[in-house]
Amino acid sequence: MTRELEFTKMHGAGNDFVVLDGIAGELPPLEPLARRLADRHFGVGFDQMLVVRRSKAADFRMEIYNADGSQVEMCANGIRAFFKFLRDRGYTDADQIRVETLGGIVVPRWAGEGMVTVEMGMPVLAPAKIPTLLADGDGPVLDARLEVGDEILQVSSVSMGNPHAVIYVDDVDGAPVGELGPLVENHPAFPNRVNVEFVELVGRDRVRQRTWERGTGETLACGSGACAVVVVSILRGVADRTVSVGLRGGELSIQWEGVGAGVSMTGPAASVFTGRVEI
Repeated sequence: MTRELEFTKMHGAGNDFVVLDGIAGELPPLEPLARRLADRHFGVGFDQMLVVRRSKAADFRMEIYNADGSQVEMCANGIRAFFKFLRDRGYTDADQIRVETLGGIVVPRWAGEGMVTVEMGMPVLAPAKIPTLLADGDGPVLDARLEVGDEILQVSSVSMGNPHAVIYVDDVDGAPVGELGPLVENHPAFPNRVNVEFVELVGRDRVRQRTWERGTGETLACGSGACAVVVVSILRGVADRTVSVGLRGGELSIQWEGVGAGVSMTGPAASVFTGRVEI
């Protein structure tokens, strides 16, 4: 017997999502559903599937599934879409809420029509907690040597609730994202796999970024990746405290005051359409 499942298609700077309401009713097994709906030809198509749940630890809980069905800790563009979904559905009229994720509690704040600021918490710099085998001790992991095939890369790494590897390039448009991205994602130096950011420095207040997202592939935007890029850039002494990050799907503004402070991200969230799919 089949039934119809309602979904909402959303995006944050081009990073696109299917949002499912786990409060309104029971949902089917989510890993196979994510793989099915992610297919851009035979399903709906998305970078991540977001599931709305009640929470005992915060106001709401967000579950995040990649296109390959794997569940992940954090999606910063997704948290903005998640907050807009809750407001659109009438689940909250608050200007700020607390959201439980596998990566910890995240605090989104309404910043005007279609814009959300997210308090992402403090970046994780200790290698064992990222996790990465590129270094030991307390970190940070900056410009570590990584052998990938026949290439030697300089890689920096940080966690924003999920692991990131940051690689600086001269021209981000010509960066070999599709070739090096999956090799770095699955490198033994990253036990939980890793999101890979390719970054071009434009100035101390601006960078351009492309991301190979673990379990998904290249996406038009990655909010937690933008946060990781700015943290690494500040630690390397090449960026100021507020940086505009140019992504293929739009712009994000990232602020970080340095070690001991949390990272703040402001960017757009938009609904595209609502539909139903037979399951």
